[in-house]
Amino acid sequence: MKHYIPLFLDLNYQHSIKSYCSNGRCATLKLFEFIGSIHDIEAYQKIQTNLNITKYIFATHWGHLSTILIWLSGTLFHITWTGNFSYWILNPVSTIAISHAIWDPHLNYTLSSVPAYSGVYNLVFSIGFRTDFQLYYIVLATELLVLAFLLIGKLHLVNSSTLIEWLTTNRPIGNFNSKVVKSIKLPLRFYSTYMEATGLRLNFHIGVLIGFTSLLWSGHLVHVAIPASRGYSSFLAMSGALIKSLSNGSWAYFASNPDNANHIFGSTIGSGTSILTFIGGINQTTSSLLMSDIAHHHVAIGVLIIWASHLYSSLFKAIGHRISEILSVSGLRLSARFIVKSLHLQLSLSLLSLSVVTALVSHVMYASPSYPYLAYDYISSVSLFVHHNWISSFLIVGAFAHASLFLIRDYSGRPGLNLDIYSRLISHKASILSHLSWVSLFLGFHTLGVYVHNDVVVAFGAPYKQLLFEPVIAQSITGGISSAIKSYGYFNCFGLDITYSKSTLVSDLMASSLGPGDFLVAHGISLGLHVTSLILIKGALDSKGSQLMPDKAQFGYGFACDGPARGGTCDVSSWDSFYLALFWSLNSNSWLMFFFHWKHLLYWQGNQLKFDESSTFLNGWFRDYLWYNSASLIRGYDSTGSNDLSVWSWVFLAAHLAWATGFMFLISWRGYWQEIIDVISYMHLKTPFLYDLWSGNAYSPSALSILQARLVGLCHFSAGLILTYAAFVLGATT
Repeated sequence: MKHYIPLFLDLNYQHSIKSYCSNGRCATLKLFEFIGSIHDIEAYQKIQTNLNITKYIFATHWGHLSTILIWLSGTLFHITWTGNFSYWILNPVSTIAISHAIWDPHLNYTLSSVPAYSGVYNLVFSIGFRTDFQLYYIVLATELLVLAFLLIGKLHLVNSSTLIEWLTTNRPIGNFNSKVVKSIKLPLRFYSTYMEATGLRLNFHIGVLIGFTSLLWSGHLVHVAIPASRGYSSFLAMSGALIKSLSNGSWAYFASNPDNANHIFGSTIGSGTSILTFIGGINQTTSSLLMSDIAHHHVAIGVLIIWASHLYSSLFKAIGHRISEILSVSGLRLSARFIVKSLHLQLSLSLLSLSVVTALVSHVMYASPSYPYLAYDYISSVSLFVHHNWISSFLIVGAFAHASLFLIRDYSGRPGLNLDIYSRLISHKASILSHLSWVSLFLGFHTLGVYVHNDVVVAFGAPYKQLLFEPVIAQSITGGISSAIKSYGYFNCFGLDITYSKSTLVSDLMASSLGPGDFLVAHGISLGLHVTSLILIKGALDSKGSQLMPDKAQFGYGFACDGPARGGTCDVSSWDSFYLALFWSLNSNSWLMFFFHWKHLLYWQGNQLKFDESSTFLNGWFRDYLWYNSASLIRGYDSTGSNDLSVWSWVFLAAHLAWATGFMFLISWRGYWQEIIDVISYMHLKTPFLYDLWSGNAYSPSALSILQARLVGLCHFSAGLILTYAAFVLGATT
């Protein structure tokens, strides 16, 4: 298949652009057209084999890990420098965690503090850290790891064969130096064999790595975190009897003598000696999972992953069949061949899996918190939920984008003639897209229709005429789940806690009941998810070609789309379709987070019936959720003075501006003007008489193209939406 060569790799095109811009006549020059081909890594790096590009991918992974660790070290450094960790651990419920101090002239007092809403305090507290000096040690350790990871990443880019050849031909003088060369050549050959081998079983090695990491983390929990949670300085001080039982072969002692119900986290009061348990439920004092249950979980997962990895590596010896033979029986052999050869497909499947896991984490983190006292911190819990939802949305869009790149660049099958999954999907794309279309239309018309009807009758003073649908099926399901969870001790964890008036997200979850408002908002969220899926799947399945443009694969992933000068191909490229998909993804996320935040905010305020009253019509959401909870931000900086929300007030206003102007570009108003300019320019270039009256050069004036305008609009829209809602959550909850 002929591959599309991006314009920025065309030397003639680059020369013409350079000469044109040197004369000072370069306006926008369609530079944004290059963005769609940036991910064409093979052509950009002139890499011909997966082996070479794998080296760059490994180097990128190590660089990514070093970036994460340097961010973590900076966060922990600020906590130890200007935070209040040593005071926070004395009373984690009533003390506000401080991320760092800030000099803010907007505030009435000179030195202010920024609260920490990331849950880092709860994290380091749960894994056994108790002093600022211990946090300093982990800061130094992470910085050393950053240096090590950068060196390892650079090592992956070293061509060992070239280095060995150079050492062989340029042998140093002297017997000592020759011995040094021999000692260097041995590890280089080892590196060449195992790090650059195309047949390396990455799944086996990565599986073992993940499994041993899980086991090591369980060891940290057992030897550091659990003793610290019971007020002991070391594992030996806590479990002398446990060690004696191990010498006698009494493995059951691992789970015996758990913590009592009155155990205070971080003290010996009510503490036990168990380290690996399977009790279930929530710790009654911390509103989090039991530390011994978490340790047992990591032991089990680690052993299972290591066993599965070894089973895969020796599958032929174990059951007498190779994986290719098994897949050929089920008709998946061709599909597996593409997975092995296509890096885009591997990345797409990995992003898809990671997106699902991240979305699951966002819900599990507030329903079953792993970190002590995190459920008491309402803002941190909501922030973590919102944070992981954003990540999940961007990951799923990236998954379908790289699926399109796979179909364009790497897939060579013919729909209908091959037995692999991809040809079947392409052959049935009409049925898939038509079904998604009618489902989206049904959800859109019915959900919006009910909302509009309810808004009209409420506006005319007849709220009793609303269409209210009880979620009967969901009520029966959640009722059974709620009763089952209550039996594990989730609900009554804080029923007797009269010291603090705040409820936790765990108790709110179990106390919540579903009504007509939940029914409508669930269908609204379903509408957003189905429309997003429709756009993503259509963009991916049509990436090779459609009836409108059958040779689309020849143009690549992101080709120019504008007015008649470019063939009028708007909304045709796969790149263009994912702008609209990400826009709908942001909308779907917003509806989900509005529902989550408002309902739990009302429970936290003790006004849970307000949701049932106002969530069945749109103006109720605008009036009682968005506008009502924006009041604190609006008054954060006014003529009467300022408070600690003043900075967030400015963020709220500025992000609103970015979000609103993003609409102008996103809906292509700017692009429509560009089409007019293109039409005029096209006429002047094609008509000799008008061309003579033009400026005299072959370059017509150009504004932003439609595709460029959508990119600019999406950046404004997404950044404005995320920052607006971040300021809103902090202002509404503090």
